[in-house]
Amino acid sequence: MTRNWHRLALATISCIPLSLALPAASQAEEVNIYSYRQPYLIQPLLDAFEEKTGIKTNVVFSNKGLGERIATEGENSPVDVMLTVDIGRLSGAKDLGITAPIPAEQLEGTVPAEFQDPDGAWIGLTSRARIVYASRERVEQDSIDYEDLADPKWRGRICTRSGQHDYTLGLIASMIAHHGEAETETWLTAVRDNLARKPTGNDRAQVKSIYAGECDIALGNTYYMGQMETNDKDPEQKEWAASVKLLYPNSDNRGSHVNLSGVVLAKYAPHKEAAMKFISFLTSHQAQGIYAETNFEYPVDPEVPVSERVLSWGTLKPDSLPLHEVADFRKAASEMVDRVGFDNGPQS
Repeated sequence: MTRNWHRLALATISCIPLSLALPAASQAEEVNIYSYRQPYLIQPLLDAFEEKTGIKTNVVFSNKGLGERIATEGENSPVDVMLTVDIGRLSGAKDLGITAPIPAEQLEGTVPAEFQDPDGAWIGLTSRARIVYASRERVEQDSIDYEDLADPKWRGRICTRSGQHDYTLGLIASMIAHHGEAETETWLTAVRDNLARKPTGNDRAQVKSIYAGECDIALGNTYYMGQMETNDKDPEQKEWAASVKLLYPNSDNRGSHVNLSGVVLAKYAPHKEAAMKFISFLTSHQAQGIYAETNFEYPVDPEVPVSERVLSWGTLKPDSLPLHEVADFRKAASEMVDRVGFDNGPQS
């Protein structure tokens, strides 16, 4: 597969079947990748892997349906690995029966147990914290807990994206894991009524709303701050970023909720040996360092330092609750969002 074809496949993925977008199985040293991660985020990693091993990477990107596509393709699937974000999609791949066990002993780097599926169905590669963006002008406090978001003092002052978004569901699921469904539903109802408006937009849009004075705090992922602070194409986002500070919830107790990007080895991978080399590389110090510097994410390998920019935002104490346990409550979280009418916004 040529690099020009690679770009064409990425640009036209919505128009062609995924099974036609990757080459058929061959004996060549190559890895076929389905990726939920956007091309510009993973290209530095692909380039480094190809340079190190000589193994060619063929990538198809889509923002939905990749796991289901692999399940439909079955034994004829051309895919070797799937790259994805969010514990929901990782556990979902396992539930679809499309994964093969990844032997932890074959990984080049160290992945803590809380960032691995206990059966080896997926391996975490990077983490990101679900933190609170707070107005530098209107919020004096420098610490907060997720539980505090239900405090009436925040009435009309909170912005967030949809309750049904994967990132929000992950946080709610973690609250259920820690507090149980009844207490979490009381909390979520109070947070709903503290919203400044109906949940809408992505994480960057929440920071824009704080900048515009529409709300004072918002939920968001850490790495968006790095993307805004370095956005030369849209310099206005640098102004949004400068208007907020990052608060790491629950730093004095259980720690902040984190989510993952991760990788799955396909059950019928036609290039399994090369695929394992790729997965192992992604856990290496080299690859983990690339993630840290270019994507503003936290390496899962505790021996790899975070970037200086990320470190400047504050110290992350991650919640040590295994993410596969959080994933068990995602369905309950989704049902709870609908039950309390979270996406309808304040109701009192």
